[in-house]
Amino acid sequence: MRLPTPDTPLYNHPLPAIEEWLRSRGCRQDQQNPSIWYLYTNDWEAELCLDIEDIRVRYGQGGRDVLRAFPYSLARVDVENAIFAGP
Repeated sequence: MRLPTPDTPLYNHPLPAIEEWLRSRGCRQDQQNPSIWYLYTNDWEAELCLDIEDIRVRYGQGGRDVLRAFPYSLARVDVENAIFAGP
């Protein structure tokens, strides 16, 4: 599936495109709950939840959780830069 341009808001991406984008960035989908995705790096890990109005991200690093939410109205490039930069 071809992704819309990076400056396109996430709400203009079909769900399969969002899922492909997350896979391409190294995220793994939860087998029991397809709206949950996991990302593991050498320095931190994250759980992403594709919620109704936003993508909610819980970062875990050194026993500390950081919670963030990114509305689908943001451009994919902005969400990507924020999520994958880490906590």
